[in-house]
Amino acid sequence: MTTDLATPDWRKMSREELDRGLNNGAAVVASADIVAGWEKRSRELRQRHPQHLDLRYGPRERNRIDFLKAADKAPTLLFIHGGYWQHRAKELFTVVAEGPMAHGINVALTGYTLAPDVTLDEIVAEIHAGIDFLAGQLPALGATSGGIVVSGWSAGGHLTSMALSSKHVQAGVAISGIYDLEPIRHSYLNEKLRLDEAMSRRNSPMIQAGGPAKPLSLVAGSAELPLLRKQTADFAGHRARYGLPVTYEEIPGADHFTIMNEMIAPGGRITALIRQAFERT
Repeated sequence: MTTDLATPDWRKMSREELDRGLNNGAAVVASADIVAGWEKRSRELRQRHPQHLDLRYGPRERNRIDFLKAADKAPTLLFIHGGYWQHRAKELFTVVAEGPMAHGINVALTGYTLAPDVTLDEIVAEIHAGIDFLAGQLPALGATSGGIVVSGWSAGGHLTSMALSSKHVQAGVAISGIYDLEPIRHSYLNEKLRLDEAMSRRNSPMIQAGGPAKPLSLVAGSAELPLLRKQTADFAGHRARYGLPVTYEEIPGADHFTIMNEMIAPGGRITALIRQAFERT
């Protein structure tokens, strides 16, 4: 469950090398076009499912959840968007609902306040508040009131791992996430996040002893930046050492953006992992 020895140690990298090693947008030349495609398809999907958008779970502007209903009494997946905790919005990612909904799974997408307007502690708290709200609303929305499966991409993968401690969450599927925030704290990304060592450590599941004993599937792309592939592989190893339920796999040829095709597609590998998460629990 670990990457090969050629993966660099971020502690031995210069600031310039570390910044470059974490910059997914610069690493994937077509990333802007890919995101534009997501935005277009997401807008169309929201137009087809306008009934339960922007449900407010808290006082801040981004404290809203979209709920896309696949069927009555269906289970619910909650998706958490990425953007290094400081960019993007839930509306951009509605397209990821296509895969799960094709299999009768409701999909909710949660927003959260971005740095630097709030700290990472506050972002994690908002995710938990959103989950509590969604769990309480599921009967009124016509969904099964059983446990929620949480999934997220990039920073959303990190927030997925932090959400496992919620009593309403039964399992997680984390995509291309960050689980040790210390490299982030020493990079350009910390200009807005403003992590100090204590905040970094308490929000780094890979630094904590143990973790929630709930199934977690960890996925990365084989063509992702080496530092980020290592994050996922090492976190899988961390959970395995503590005897926590975990699976780990790399999607062959996928980069940080094309990996999402495996969730958007009804027959995609990540869609299959999400289905399995509901079936296992």
